[in-house]
Amino acid sequence: KVRQYLMQYHQLPRPDAVRIEELLNYFQYDYSPPAESESVPFATHVDVAACPWNPRYRLARVAIQGREIAQDVRPHSNLVLLIDSSGSMNAPNKLPLLKQGLGLLLRQLSATDRIALVAYAGGAGLVLDSTPASETETILGALSRLRAGGSTNGGEGLELAYAIARDHFIEGGTNRVLLCTDGDFNVGQSGTDQLVRMVEQQSSSGIDLTVLGFGMGNLNDSMLEQISGRGNGNYAFIDTIQEANKVLVQQLSGTLVTIAKDVKIQIEFNRAEVAAYRLIGYENRLLESEDFADDTKDAGEIGAGHCVTALYEIIPSGVTPTDDLPQVDSLKYQQPPALSAAAESGELMTVKLRYKLPDEEQSELIERVVRDSGAAFDQTDEAFQFAAAVAGFGMLLRGSQYSGEWNYDTVSEVAMSSIGSDPHGLRREFVDLVSVAQSLDDR
Repeated sequence: KVRQYLMQYHQLPRPDAVRIEELLNYFQYDYSPPAESESVPFATHVDVAACPWNPRYRLARVAIQGREIAQDVRPHSNLVLLIDSSGSMNAPNKLPLLKQGLGLLLRQLSATDRIALVAYAGGAGLVLDSTPASETETILGALSRLRAGGSTNGGEGLELAYAIARDHFIEGGTNRVLLCTDGDFNVGQSGTDQLVRMVEQQSSSGIDLTVLGFGMGNLNDSMLEQISGRGNGNYAFIDTIQEANKVLVQQLSGTLVTIAKDVKIQIEFNRAEVAAYRLIGYENRLLESEDFADDTKDAGEIGAGHCVTALYEIIPSGVTPTDDLPQVDSLKYQQPPALSAAAESGELMTVKLRYKLPDEEQSELIERVVRDSGAAFDQTDEAFQFAAAVAGFGMLLRGSQYSGEWNYDTVSEVAMSSIGSDPHGLRREFVDLVSVAQSLDDR
């Protein structure tokens, strides 16, 4: 969406429309996957170095890399494509692009996979009952007959799609509804709370949800983000055929196959080493501390081969903050708790992760102790440096008070030096976006 604002509309995106965590996790970083002998379905990587936009601070990267699943061993899929055919989809970058994208998806599926098509506008209807994915002419023919028109009863469409998915449920397989829409739910069950309750109930019984957003216009971004998150699914915004190829071809297993659900990260910082910290982005995904160990609390999913990156900016103990951080009032009736013996260990922090396997309801806990080696920023790998550049770009677009010494030139310089292997040209495209944003900001 940031790209569409910059390249098509030639304007800077609204600051509140920029989600830094989404920018960060748009890119692949080639972290090492878990060893075949490991039972945990993902590997965890933690690194600490100087913070490039404020060298007196430290920057910690916490990264998760999911295990890849080869196409020939991917579980059989029962997919229901729920297609918005309302009047608001009558634009080249909406229904026509959606049809092209689903054509790409079909080429990746096998004869053991099945697809049904449900369309909705003022009402909802079954366009094609569950059909082997190898019958491409039948499926593409049904797709080609869809026309945009009418209002948008997305709630009724979801109900029908889930019912079709339930009728063809595959035990031990992938059972998923793919909602393809511009998000303009305007009749019927359109309230976010109602839709969230529906997708939560369905996901708890084994049918997950993927949301593919098309076009800008009336795209109800907040609602789509919420229902995909609560539906044990994922959410992608598709604005070009290249982006459709990225989501539906290059990342197909990650889009369709969940390898870990309700994944939560909790960091315990050592007060003897850390004066203050902040998580960069993830404003919509924060949990209360007590929710970390609560297995009833929903959290994010990891797809096969997916990587997740989070960055923490850390102010070391003894460093005077340059930012306007809130001060803690001194206590009148009690003293702060004393530090434990572990605080003198020199450990910077402990990273705790909880996750559930897709068919389990009880979480597993992983803990990892982290020390700060004192590394400089230029001693880190390309992935660390490029992620920092992306975060810096997001802060500049949001007008963040924490961007420190950085500007668009700095972001571009770091990104250019850390492009590395870029087979699909996405990192080089990022550098182009930085250049366009700078020219718009200079107006």
